[in-house]
Amino acid sequence: MKHAKPFLILSALLLITLGVVLMMYDKAQLHLAMNAYHSPMLDLFFRHFTCVGEWVPYVIVVGLLFYKAGWAVFLLVDVLLSGLFVQIAKHIFNTDRPYMYFAQNMPDVQLPLVEGVTLSRWFSFPSGHTATFFVLFLTLTFVLTEMTKPTYDVAVSPRNGSTIHSRLGMLIINLICFLFAVLGAYSRIYLSQHFAEDIFGGMIVGIVTTCLLYIAVPSLQKKSFWDWRVKKTGEK
Repeated sequence: MKHAKPFLILSALLLITLGVVLMMYDKAQLHLAMNAYHSPMLDLFFRHFTCVGEWVPYVIVVGLLFYKAGWAVFLLVDVLLSGLFVQIAKHIFNTDRPYMYFAQNMPDVQLPLVEGVTLSRWFSFPSGHTATFFVLFLTLTFVLTEMTKPTYDVAVSPRNGSTIHSRLGMLIINLICFLFAVLGAYSRIYLSQHFAEDIFGGMIVGIVTTCLLYIAVPSLQKKSFWDWRVKKTGEK
């Protein structure tokens, strides 16, 4: 997992920070603080970006078939398995979403509404979208670092004054993927579909599921199916 080490370190730091904050503040107060600022531009962005956690992973699965079938299977199993864990947890805890929680406990509070978004009411913990975001972008971190490895592992001649280091390439990929995962998770708070504690739970499910599945990757890469791919038109 060394290629995703920055992503995992940042995720661990975020989980620790969020865990401490959750112990210090009431979840309602924390939600209102994290959801205090809205703008038309952010409303539009998060309304659409949160949908990445719904159907985009399946598009990526199809796209990976043109690279390596093994990674396509990995992502598909990862999404389905994490989704199963999320649904089991949701029905075990059966907690109210922000809309129902505030309506029942703090009826005077009006949550910021985003046009075009229907607020869910039940089965809040953990956040399935957050789990999917971290599954998707952690997996993409593994895939993209593998795809670009031949490029960023090759040092440019010192005579032109620049050198490409593998660590820099991996770091950039890790940071971008982590940023997208965090934005996806925060979109659930921004849209008042989840509390911060739900995001915390979703992150754990997504990261743990992906890391556990990744343990089997070295063995699976030796199988013939792993490198199979759909050939493009005209490709022999």
